[in-house]
Amino acid sequence: MKRILIVALVAAAALAALPLLFSDRSQRAYQGWVEADTLFIGADTSGRLVKLDVVEGQATAPGSPLFSLDSRSEEAAVGSARASLARLQAELELAEAAQKRPEEIDVLRASEREATARLELAAQELDRTRVLVQRGTATKADLDTATATEAANRAVLDNVRGQITLANLPARIETLRQSREAVAVAKADLAAAEAALSRRFVSAPATGSIETIYYRAGEVVPAGRPIVALLPPENIRVRFFVPETELALFSLGQPIRVACSACQPTDATISFISKNAEYTPPVIYSLEERAKLVYRVEAIPTDPTALRPGQPVDVTAGARP
Repeated sequence: MKRILIVALVAAAALAALPLLFSDRSQRAYQGWVEADTLFIGADTSGRLVKLDVVEGQATAPGSPLFSLDSRSEEAAVGSARASLARLQAELELAEAAQKRPEEIDVLRASEREATARLELAAQELDRTRVLVQRGTATKADLDTATATEAANRAVLDNVRGQITLANLPARIETLRQSREAVAVAKADLAAAEAALSRRFVSAPATGSIETIYYRAGEVVPAGRPIVALLPPENIRVRFFVPETELALFSLGQPIRVACSACQPTDATISFISKNAEYTPPVIYSLEERAKLVYRVEAIPTDPTALRPGQPVDVTAGARP
């Protein structure tokens, strides 16, 4: 009779345990919290903060102004670079232009006309002298004089024309190359000065909300130190841990359900599963020790605005894709 009673009790216990054995383990709640990758935005160089365009909690759009630093030195550098560029461009234009002024070239052209007339007169005198020599009324010396005069006037004309050609030429190739390179360097210096000036006025790189302001107007900010902390909604993550024995229930892209005590339940999608255990296990594994292995899992919420960073949540695994 006692044996029958024992068998009945064991059977009843087995029947009571069946729902637990065949229940969906994916409905177990895993503890986690809301994690946020905040953007810490500062200036490349040190300077005095002169204007703060946002307040904590304010929503920002890409390109909206955040803050500005004292920029008087950078503005002066830009003005100096522009003046230097203008001077070098004027020198380049002068080098590319004719070596003589138009008035000087006009004087040379008048000399050319005069030399042309003298050459024509000398050529005519030479022709007449040749005829007179043939007739015997002029001597050989007269012919030599007329020939020399015609040659001298032709040389004067060639000289004037050479001066006109030279006056219309630009500077030497080496001088032009040097001037052009100087202009290129001045343009690069101006671009660098303008870039340095633009970095004194910082805008929001993405949509988000201002979480923290670390400096106020009038304070001197060291280089590289954050002035505001910006939190884009897409940088909010749900982080939780799964035991090693239940890791197979999760996969990348799998939908999950996130709930907390102070928010409406929302959906999320698993975006990361760690390949390494968070805690160092013992060298020899046993069934008891394997339960201590947990792996970090992260998910992207469908509605990031429904969650707050640092908030504890309960995660329930959904159906695997």
